[in-house]
Amino acid sequence: MSKARSSVTRSGLVHLALGGYTLLALFPIFLVISNSFKTRAGIFSAPLQLPGPATFSWIGYQTVLKQGDFLGYFQNSLIVTVVSIFLVLLFGAMAAFALSEYRFRGNLLMGLYLALGIMIPIRLGTVAILQGMVATGLVNTLTALILVYTAQGLPLAVFILSEFMRNVSDDLKNAGRVDGLSEYTIFFRLVLPLVRPAMATVAVFTMIPIWNDLWFPLILAPSEATKTVTLGAQMFIGQYVTNWNAVLSTLSLAILPVLILYLIFSRQLIRGITAGAVK
Repeated sequence: MSKARSSVTRSGLVHLALGGYTLLALFPIFLVISNSFKTRAGIFSAPLQLPGPATFSWIGYQTVLKQGDFLGYFQNSLIVTVVSIFLVLLFGAMAAFALSEYRFRGNLLMGLYLALGIMIPIRLGTVAILQGMVATGLVNTLTALILVYTAQGLPLAVFILSEFMRNVSDDLKNAGRVDGLSEYTIFFRLVLPLVRPAMATVAVFTMIPIWNDLWFPLILAPSEATKTVTLGAQMFIGQYVTNWNAVLSTLSLAILPVLILYLIFSRQLIRGITAGAVK
């Protein structure tokens, strides 16, 4: 009886801690979204309160849609993020399959080399990256951002996916080879469907830093035609005056794609995280 009571108490404390952490994580998002529907006076006079009749206003969203090309910025961010995630998942899964399936000289060293990409921040190579983009004429293009973000996301993708692919049944793959399937067919039709939770996990972990990044858009693609959402929000931040209504409205709109991605992949994401925890 005491063991059962202890287990219930421990479970309750765990859920209480997780609930507290969830509220702590959601609180800044709540502040951003709620204050985006307020007047400037309402933001500074009562930042923790919900918008009321005296403080409610659409001025922030109206400013965002009228000044600048927010839809263009949003489109640029969407293109860069979607293409980068696709390339990271494709090349990361292929590299992970090769490292986990085939044994060759330097297999372990190759895995360790890719793992260094997780430990060493890519921003340390900003100067060299900028020089390379200038030399190839890719400055102020979305291609420059896509290449950088693909290189940034590949190490983590290979690290996560290779662990999952090592657990795919060898009997299943060998049966496919006996049936005359090519390695590409085995990879795309047999292996990838079994590692969908890991793919969803990689997609979410890859999207968030790409979508929220300000560093590389500011350095590699600062022109009006290639601005992303985060860079476009900077137009409302001045040295002496900041349009907080527009800034908060821009950030609220920028949150939507991340929430949509989570809703789409939430089940697969949870399965991938819990499966990795069990391992």
